[in-house]
Amino acid sequence: MDVLGGRHFVEIAGSKTHELPPLLVRASHDVNRLDRVMRMANQLIESEDIIPLPFEAADQESLLERRKMDLAVQIVEAYLGIVTQWNWGDSIIEWIRQCEMTFEQRLELRSLLRPDVWPHAGRSSFVLLLKDKAVDTGGVVPEDAVGMRLAFRQPPPLSCFSDQFLFYLKNSVAASAYQTWASMSPDPQAALPPERFCFEVHAI
Repeated sequence: MDVLGGRHFVEIAGSKTHELPPLLVRASHDVNRLDRVMRMANQLIESEDIIPLPFEAADQESLLERRKMDLAVQIVEAYLGIVTQWNWGDSIIEWIRQCEMTFEQRLELRSLLRPDVWPHAGRSSFVLLLKDKAVDTGGVVPEDAVGMRLAFRQPPPLSCFSDQFLFYLKNSVAASAYQTWASMSPDPQAALPPERFCFEVHAI
């Protein structure tokens, strides 16, 4: 076992670099009707009274409409960000499944995921491997992406979310889901040495 900067890394026999399955990421939002999403955002603003309504003068009414439009755009952007995050999380979880099958098929890697080996690598070790390999996620935090996918089996429509979730709660919910999932593997867990693995990332 190697220790670097307080982190524990599993030991892998030999010096071979192991190739893992490619990470296939859906790049699109999978949102076909942005006009419909925009209408939902406007309905959310109206239903939750996000903007106060006591406007009487014509110029004030115009200001109110502009504020509503700006807020609707922000809501749509926040929602599309959630969909992008979910797509990354779904892709990472599928990639982890493929990696687990690869480990099972290779004698020198098979024992690394067994909890009776000290220390062992857990499923969250693959998420850390993505970060250690500096995979370009376009600003998406891998842990939050996986947490979002764990929280939702598929991206819910915008109408399912409150403005509080879109603006304030989404990150804490995703982080909490990830931490709970990561802690399901018994300690002590160790990281996978990034120099011993390689894989490609493709947008599909």
